[in-house]
Amino acid sequence: MEGKTSNEVFNREKAEATVKELRQSFRAGKTKTYEWRAAQLEGIARLIKEKESEITQALRSDLAKPEMESYLHEISLAKSACLFALKNLKKWMKPEKVPAAITTFPSSAQIVSEPLGVVLVISAWNYPFLLSIDPVIGAIVAGNAVVLKPSEIAPATSELFAKILPEYVDSSCIKVVEGGVPETTALLEQKWDKIFYTGNGKVGRIVMAAAAKNLTPVSLELGGKSPVLVDSDVNLKVAVKRIAVGKWGCNNGQACIAPDYIITTKSFAPQLVEALKVTLERFYGKNPLESADLSRIVNLNHFKHLTDMLDEENVSDKIVCGGQTDEKQLKIAPTLLLDVPHDSLIMKNEIFGPLLPIVTVDKLEDSFEIINSMSKPLAAYVFTKNKKLEQEFLSNVSAGGILVNDVALHLANLYLPFGGVGESGIGAYHGKFSFDAFSHKKAVLSRGFAGEAGARYPPYTPEKQWILKGLINGSIVALFLALFKRF
Repeated sequence: MEGKTSNEVFNREKAEATVKELRQSFRAGKTKTYEWRAAQLEGIARLIKEKESEITQALRSDLAKPEMESYLHEISLAKSACLFALKNLKKWMKPEKVPAAITTFPSSAQIVSEPLGVVLVISAWNYPFLLSIDPVIGAIVAGNAVVLKPSEIAPATSELFAKILPEYVDSSCIKVVEGGVPETTALLEQKWDKIFYTGNGKVGRIVMAAAAKNLTPVSLELGGKSPVLVDSDVNLKVAVKRIAVGKWGCNNGQACIAPDYIITTKSFAPQLVEALKVTLERFYGKNPLESADLSRIVNLNHFKHLTDMLDEENVSDKIVCGGQTDEKQLKIAPTLLLDVPHDSLIMKNEIFGPLLPIVTVDKLEDSFEIINSMSKPLAAYVFTKNKKLEQEFLSNVSAGGILVNDVALHLANLYLPFGGVGESGIGAYHGKFSFDAFSHKKAVLSRGFAGEAGARYPPYTPEKQWILKGLINGSIVALFLALFKRF
């Protein structure tokens, strides 16, 4: 792999050489066969099984991620993605037969999925194992050569990939490049057949601008402010447990689909706050900063970004639970805030941490205006027994995905696409959608030399025009004349 050593710099020339080698491997046809694709997937499945302990240790080093969380949210999901792809690979690779039109009779038509070529995957730090290997699985299953650029903000996981991935996959077609901004810049200066980026919108714009120079297609998996609408008719005990584990049990809120803010009615807010307090104490104890079940904040910069939100004027006095911080350990307790100003930093920016504002409205229908005043989120959640409200939420809220009466679980369903809309992302993946994300759908129409329609050729006469118009409009008489009348 292309991990840096102390004597090696990954610059533009090195990036060029890497892409050139991969393109040669792709053009030689190595990646296109079922056997090659299946062998790489089997290798990755073996890596996940044999290196589970090392993966868990790397995640602990990068994020103090609890072992159970590492397994449930990264290792098991990566394994499922790999095995699902292996199970369905032959079916996905088969050309899809589609109906032929009467205007091309006799003919057959099919859609052939072909690999795009040489692709770049730029991963994120918050789920550094899953968000690296999952799109790589998609690139492989579609038959591409691929460069993985793990996040330098999760250095232990990045180093682990560079060290162990070559032991399990074909390193002439699959490479890892470690490094930070200079290395990523060198990679983005190359011509790729697809770039898949997971991260924030600011860097997403840089990636898209670089891709535009070569008309390179992109998938951007971004984020946003994912709302949670809570009705008063819910099973409150169950609802708050699901909200809590979906917020603080997902990397302590450092997840693109973690709840960003709650909306409920003014009359129901006190009950909701009290139930959340009880649940948080049950989950993380009276001193959550000492809990082994909460990830730490990734680094000091992000810690200060979060505490700046918390310390803002007219925000700090809205804390109704939590608020404790430990800069040395990079820990912030699960924190609830009630009715923070709408123009505060915490309501204008994606939080990406353990802070959860609760916004109150007179009636729940007022929440749609609040949600739709912001950028479209990656996920949106509604807790209710009211089918009318549920349908209104589905109809009025545009989001990458919507989950009713739970949080985050939709990403575990490999039959559902996972991706954003608007500023929360471009494109989707998971399951067959990963295969499609890294494939070109080639239209193929096949005809023999029989069934010649003389009316299609000049010189055009009124009779030919009548026949062709009838043929286009589906007339059987016109089809008969087109095939058998001699001109």
